[in-house]
Amino acid sequence: MRIATGFLAVATLTAATACSTSDQPTHAAGTTAAMASPAAMASTRPTETLKPLLQQALPNVRGTTFTSAIGDFPPNASALPHRHGQAFVYAYVLEGTVRSQLEGKPATTYHQGENWVEQPGAHHVLTENTSRTKPAKLLVVFVSNTGDKLKIDDPKS
Repeated sequence: MRIATGFLAVATLTAATACSTSDQPTHAAGTTAAMASPAAMASTRPTETLKPLLQQALPNVRGTTFTSAIGDFPPNASALPHRHGQAFVYAYVLEGTVRSQLEGKPATTYHQGENWVEQPGAHHVLTENTSRTKPAKLLVVFVSNTGDKLKIDDPKS
């Protein structure tokens, strides 16, 4: 199942970049740090950063955008509880080990080469690098409504 899911993500990425309505895909630039609340800033745990790689409108699905990004988790980093709006999310562990939990589901630990998906509207209550000494890195793919925010931290976080 993991291999099939990985192939699906690669096929989706390939199709999205090959089926561009223009000759050149739009590449997102810059690094966006996770927004931290005052309580989180007081914490000694670092937060993740999300670096967009590619953002491309899907030509055969009007109003839908494909976005890929790298999520970097320094040692001991943790993301604030959040949602990804109505985006379908695919995450693949490129490096390290990440523990993830969606509301109502048990926490699961994912190692390099493993992956998971999140359904639209899912509440991501835990995302953390399990190592205190080694970084972790994710490839994250979002299929979202064009213009929607891709990560919305909980207001109470």
